[in-house]
Amino acid sequence: MTVLVTGAGTFGASGIIKAIRRADAFDAHIVGVDTDPDAYGFSLVDTAETVPAGDADAFVSELRSVARRENADVIFPLNAADVEALSEAKPAFEREGIEVMAVSPQSLSITRNKGRLYDELVKQAHPMAPEFYRASSFDEFLDAVHALGYPDRRVCFKPPVSNDRRCFRVVDPDMDRFNALLNQKPDSTVTTLDDVLPVLRETAQFPELIVMEYLPGEEYTVDALVRDDETPVLVSRSHAATCDDSSFVGTVEKNPELLGDAHELCSLFGLEYNATFRFKYTADGRPKLVDVHPRISRSVTASVGAGANIPALSVQYAMDRELPELDIEWGTHVTRDWQDVFYGPNTDPTTI
Repeated sequence: MTVLVTGAGTFGASGIIKAIRRADAFDAHIVGVDTDPDAYGFSLVDTAETVPAGDADAFVSELRSVARRENADVIFPLNAADVEALSEAKPAFEREGIEVMAVSPQSLSITRNKGRLYDELVKQAHPMAPEFYRASSFDEFLDAVHALGYPDRRVCFKPPVSNDRRCFRVVDPDMDRFNALLNQKPDSTVTTLDDVLPVLRETAQFPELIVMEYLPGEEYTVDALVRDDETPVLVSRSHAATCDDSSFVGTVEKNPELLGDAHELCSLFGLEYNATFRFKYTADGRPKLVDVHPRISRSVTASVGAGANIPALSVQYAMDRELPELDIEWGTHVTRDWQDVFYGPNTDPTTI
């Protein structure tokens, strides 16, 4: 079986590729593509190719050429931009017998836009909806911040469409600016309203923003493999620490409440294949949905280590193969860090 993985250089790709290699049900010939000729995932695949970025006009045609040349059976996208492009192009690939692991454009349009996502939850009167406001002007932003209880409560804001936690900010009236200057990394997400307002006031075109309640409780992720007309494969895990969105400490922890909610949300949003749900708890212990990413999580290897090889199972599902019963070892603790890749002047990439 030939699996074409896009985004071979993205964070988390190495773990996903290794997980596919560990599949018991099939032997995979893995083709990795990326924009970067030195993508570190290239050291782990059988064939490596460079392609344009997922949001480039030539991406789909170049990827189709690679898929044809390598006789790909399935395309496994890891980047958000790749998922978006392949969602639209999926029928064309499937007419050639190539399965594309991407959600429908309709589902993507809701889940990738936090404003539409939260609107849908509100429309369904779903208790998972956080308290939020849309802001498209300076005055609307200021009104939203105060409506959410600032300065008595911290608030957050972010663009409705963004990858991971980019552009996410917490507005904290009690932020210690001296401590932040001397003891915190300069990329801290915490800021003050006094720092934010001058920037937003002076912008030539005010950006659309989602202003929402700050959620101080525990953070959980639910990894999902959503199967048509069947119960999804779901694994919940807590996060104890994150670092530069690259390393983390967490535990694969059975949370029946969040597993049930994720199952319901899979149906509500019409998801298929991989999805990643991120939840946070309020101060009084109520879970709220923060994000849904309609692609596999970069940290899905935590679930793999607990006995749920979701990358390999996803490929099996894409190829219409029966999935085995899972025996998840709840309580598995995981830590994650970097891996080095070495490029010799005349040799293929290697790792320690």
